[in-house]
Amino acid sequence: MLVLVTYDVVTKTTLGQKRLRKVAKVCENYGMRVQNSVFECIVDATQFKQLQLALQEIIDMEEDSLRFYQLGNNYKSKVIHIGAKETLDVEDTIIL
Repeated sequence: MLVLVTYDVVTKTTLGQKRLRKVAKVCENYGMRVQNSVFECIVDATQFKQLQLALQEIIDMEEDSLRFYQLGNNYKSKVIHIGAKETLDVEDTIIL
């Protein structure tokens, strides 16, 4: 299933900046960054739960926030892209 992960981490302190980097790193392990704090992740139910738990361990529940949008398996008709940044198929092989 496609899950859209968005986050807002307060970076006023060095600890906040560190949390931001950690959140991004975890998200990179599960999907592809499509905007600054937005990742598209193709995961199964177990991976989705692992992703949620890993991110919850990093954020400060009093200052930061996470949002997960489950777009399911038939997501291609639900995503519309307009503007800059090339749209990539998150299921394709990516060579860096």
